[in-house]
Order: sequence, then structure tokens, then C-alpha cells
Amino acid sequence: MHPFTLDRPRDLAAALALRAQAGRNDAPAEYIAGGTDMVQLLQEYVRQPERLVSLAGLLDNRIEIGPQGLRLGVAATMAEVAADPAVVEQFPLISEALLNSASPQVRNQATMGGNLLQRTRCPYFRDVGYAACNKRAPGSGCAAIGGENRWHAVLGTSDDCIATNPSDLAVALVALDAAVEIRGAGGSRSLPLVDFHRLPAATPHIETVLEPGEVIAAITVPASSAARRSHYLKVRDRASFEFAVVSAAVALEMDGARIRQARIALGGVGTKPWRVPRVEAALAGASLEPQSLRQAAALAAENAHGRGHNDFKIELMQRAIVRAVEIAGARA
Repeated sequence: MHPFTLDRPRDLAAALALRAQAGRNDAPAEYIAGGTDMVQLLQEYVRQPERLVSLAGLLDNRIEIGPQGLRLGVAATMAEVAADPAVVEQFPLISEALLNSASPQVRNQATMGGNLLQRTRCPYFRDVGYAACNKRAPGSGCAAIGGENRWHAVLGTSDDCIATNPSDLAVALVALDAAVEIRGAGGSRSLPLVDFHRLPAATPHIETVLEPGEVIAAITVPASSAARRSHYLKVRDRASFEFAVVSAAVALEMDGARIRQARIALGGVGTKPWRVPRVEAALAGASLEPQSLRQAAALAAENAHGRGHNDFKIELMQRAIVRAVEIAGARA
């Protein structure tokens, strides 16, 4: 592990004043909260900051549900949110996504904010034995392009990076039109979560819109009938503690046997949590008849680009959408 200095600020204002950065390998100072992802990357020399700024005990961990929807303090753990009775009843998509993530031990420690900021599981990023990784070492190249890329993205890629975003939670939240409250030394701002993660383009090492000295303070999810009729489908290589090959988060508003409105996001296939508005539009007014669902799901493949080993994801993500819509639509 690379040596670093650990700062423990007395309050959040002091922590923000230190202007650390979240989720960037080129930052000399980084924030750390639960640390379930950070510690592993430190141990493997993937991240080598000069300073870590602890947010332990400085962030809100409350889970609040009211008429307007759900507000999650960013320090609430995955386990706490997944088990909250009101979340399970009113936002089953969130609970399902969390329970399909990691192990019980990790969920007991990992925070909601840390989950949104976790780094990609691209093996070329996480193994410093590979020199070519623009996300870890800007300008070094991308070993996944032309290499083993079964785990990699088919949507939102660039010639500099094809790594997937690993968060199940983020996919579920994007489907539910969630927003993040961001706090910095200069004040607070709110941002739709769909705009929080950046596409790689030519700067894949810059993964989010957070500026130095900014942290996620809370996550808000608006109340809706669609949130109650929702489902998270995760296709993975094994049943436990595995990241998605493909996932689909679906929330539906029904009008009898027909879909009034659909909200759909995909995981395991995009360089960020991937909303599919054209599929949603095609499903408006459709029945749950399989042929109608397949026709709508095919629109998700527009602009998808496989790199050889991951070509199968283009078909698989369409099938995942159909199955997740069928399950959500059958819920009372």
C-alpha cells in the first residue's frame, strides 16, 4: 500500500475545505467513507493518494419517506436501506438492487454514496500489471479494446475506454428519476442522477461531475405509482457476490392491462447507468404481449457497439428488458 496521510476533520465544513476529490486517480487527496472499495484499491496500488480525508461520522445516515418521496442520507448503509420496511414496500426496485449487490458483510459496511462512487470492475483498471488503462493512467491506452472484453460496455463507449459502471443501485435510481444533493464549500446543488456520471469520451479518468471539495450529501427519489410496481433483474455468472453481465431496472405505471408509462435503465452494458428513453416511449400504450415487448426492447440496441467478446450483450440486454417488464407488469 502506498503511504498516505489520514485526516479526520471535526465536521463536514472542515472536510470540504480540504478540497479532496472523489473517484479520480489523479487527485492528490481523496475522500473516504465506508472504504469497502477504496481499501481494496489502495492495497492493490490502483489508487495512490498522498492524503485521505475521512468522512466517517460527518454525513447524514437517515432514511426518510414522506408524501414527496424518499430521501436517503448518503452515509446510510446498503443493508439499512435494503431492509427498511417502507423502502421495501414503496420502492422495491431499490431494495432488490441492493440485495443483489455484494455480500451481506459488505452491505453492512458500504454506504449509499460509496456505492454510487465505486470504481469499475474492469480487470485492466484493477490490475496494475497492465500498463494501458486510460482510467487509471490517462493517456496510456485501453487494453480492453482488442483484448478480453467480455465484461465491458457496448453503450456509451469511446476509443479511450469501454469500462462498465458497476453499480446496481445507480441503475435502479436512474430508472426512478432520482437526484443527488451535492454539497461543497460554496454551497449545495441538486442534480438528476442520470447526469451525475460522465461518459468517458477522451477523459475516462473523470467519472463524475464532482469538483474538488464536493461530496454527495443525500439521494432523493420522487414518489410515484411506478416505483411500487418495479423490478430489478440481474444476469450474472454466479448467484452470489457477482457484478452484472447485464441488468435491467424497470418501473411501470399501468392502465389496466396496458403500460401507461415505463421507466427503464440498464446496467452491465453502459459506461454509466444507461436510461433507454426510446424503449420507454415505444412501450407507452403497449400491452404485456411478448411480441410488443420484444419490438420495443430492440430499440435499446441502437448505437450499441460490441468489441468481440461482449457482442452477446446486445441481444441479452433486450431479453433482460422483456423479462423485467413482464415481472414488473405482473405485480399488483
